[in-house]
Amino acid sequence: MTITTGAPPARRTPVALARGFLTGGVIGSSLAALVVGGIVESVPLFVTGPGIPAAYALLLFLAGRPRRLREAAVVPRTALAMIESLHAVGGESSDVPVRFDLTVAPDDAPAYRVEITQHINLVELPDYRPHGILVVQYPPDRPWRVSIVKRPAPEWADRVAGARLDPVPGPAMVSDPAEGCASGFLAFLGLLLGAAVVILLFWADLFGEHAVEQPSSSKPSVSSTSSTTVVTSASGTVALGPDQSFLDDGELRRGVDALTKGKDTDARQALTVVVQERLLSVVFAPTGTRASRFDPQSLPYARIPVLVEEATSTLGVDTPQTWQLTADGLTGSLTIRVTVTGPEGTAALEADGAGKVARRTPAR
Repeated sequence: MTITTGAPPARRTPVALARGFLTGGVIGSSLAALVVGGIVESVPLFVTGPGIPAAYALLLFLAGRPRRLREAAVVPRTALAMIESLHAVGGESSDVPVRFDLTVAPDDAPAYRVEITQHINLVELPDYRPHGILVVQYPPDRPWRVSIVKRPAPEWADRVAGARLDPVPGPAMVSDPAEGCASGFLAFLGLLLGAAVVILLFWADLFGEHAVEQPSSSKPSVSSTSSTTVVTSASGTVALGPDQSFLDDGELRRGVDALTKGKDTDARQALTVVVQERLLSVVFAPTGTRASRFDPQSLPYARIPVLVEEATSTLGVDTPQTWQLTADGLTGSLTIRVTVTGPEGTAALEADGAGKVARRTPAR
């Protein structure tokens, strides 16, 4: 989201920086718990993996409740706005997410430019055209959080009928409050420390007697071209080079094929698949386990880039810093979750095994 230079300046608070560090630690420890739990065949550790982000999300929700109550008590300001441009950014339901570039003209302050995304019903979409006049509302202390009033009060409807607004010159726009390099560095540091803590706690299980007793057929096979692949009987990882992404066409399918190559249908059954920008991790189901499992080759590959795009652009995280996709069958059927973190908080999107969105949790 962007606003003009007349808006309040962005500030990095210690609380926001600490939250970025903790978020990185949660992601690192969760991923490490899933992988290490699968390798050492520890069910409690493996279950702790998805439990860590769930507990963290609940903690953030409870900690942010007083702030949400304060914000809800603030009376929003109402103003006229002109549509500079608009375009739909996706959606498969009757409500389509539309990105608006608006000129907002408050009665008691200079006009400014803002970019927002709001869901508009398909039936009402023709009512929104470039240079059309709207009524909007926004919190007094956060003028970039603009929302369109679809059914304004009669007095504002009369003002819209006779209003004419001049556009604010562009493209003098600045980003909505961002945390910058410091927050990104702290989040990355937290990720490394979170993963390191889990690995150190189970160092003996990973590299002690357990590693010595590994049969020769389970020794990792490593290949390195534009990516690095490590496969054991319990898990597998693929790390891509700096100019690659698992959202590239066919890249995720090739990564899964590399990890399941040579395995029969039963041996390649997975407990969980975790995908990040350049890291793919698969924890295979141990032989004889009764835990819910699935074939990673059954993932809806064509839908995954769409799910990540929707999660990073429509759930209120306007400056996404990290995203992670987790697929598992813990509920009895394949479930795909995309978690996005940024300065605005953490958002999540949940889909079924066919890639159809079932639930959205916007950033708070």
